[in-house]
Amino acid sequence: MPLDIVTIPCLADNYAYLLHCRETGQVAVVDVPEAAPILAALKERDWPLHMILVTHHHSDHIQGVDELREKTGAVVLGAKADEHRLPKLDVAFNEDDSFAVGSEIGEVIDVSGHTVGHIAFHFPNADIVFSADSLMALGCGRIFEGTQPMMWKSLQKFMEMRPETLVYSGHEYTASNAKFALTIEPDNQALQKRAADIDATRAAGGFTVPASIELELATNPFLRADLPEVKELLGMADASDAEVFGEIRTRKDNF
Repeated sequence: MPLDIVTIPCLADNYAYLLHCRETGQVAVVDVPEAAPILAALKERDWPLHMILVTHHHSDHIQGVDELREKTGAVVLGAKADEHRLPKLDVAFNEDDSFAVGSEIGEVIDVSGHTVGHIAFHFPNADIVFSADSLMALGCGRIFEGTQPMMWKSLQKFMEMRPETLVYSGHEYTASNAKFALTIEPDNQALQKRAADIDATRAAGGFTVPASIELELATNPFLRADLPEVKELLGMADASDAEVFGEIRTRKDNF
C-alpha cells in the first residue's frame, strides 16, 4: 500500500489522520479537531501538507481547519451538501466523486445520518475508509439530523466493502460501545473476545482504531440488525432490518 496512515489523537477523544503517499510525497489530513497536534506530527516527519479532507460540519472535526490552512497552504475539500456550514472549501464533493492523494484514488461516499451531508472517504485499492462519525468502532454515530432508515442505508454502504477494509473512525468510544454491544448479544463469543482485547489495548495506552469491516460485521450490533439471531434476541423476529436497527440505536441513545 503506497499510503502511510498516522493516527493523531486530538481534544479529549477525537482522531485526525494523516495520509502520506510514499510514491509522490503528497500528504492529506482527514478532519482537524485542532491544528497543533497535526502540525507537530507533520514537523516530526518533515512532511508538507497538501490537502485537508473534511467529513462533516461538527466543530470537533473542523475547528482547526482555518489555522491549519493558514500555516500550511493546504487546500480544503468537503461535501457540497455541507458547504454552507463548513470552512471555505476549495473543492466541493458530491457522492461518487473521486480525488487523488498522490497515486492513491479516493472515492466520496454520502453517509448521512449523524448529520445530513456527512461524507466518508474510501480508498478501495488500499482497503481503507475514513468514516468519522458514521460507522464507528463497535458503534455508529448518534443520529442528530438524519433519520434511522437513512443511517441504516448509509451503514449498508460499509457492509458491502471488502471484509479486509480497515475503518478509521473519528473517536475513541470503543470501550463504552463494547459495554453496550454486550447488552444486545451477551453470548457473542467474537464480541466477548473483542471487548477483552479493547480493555487490554486501552490499558496499555493504545488505539482501538482502525478495525476491519470483517470484525465490525462479527461484533458491531448496528451492522447486525439484519441477522435473524439478533432480531430474535430483541423479540423482533418479523421486523424489517431498518426497524431493528432503529431499536438498537434507540437503546444506545438511552444506555
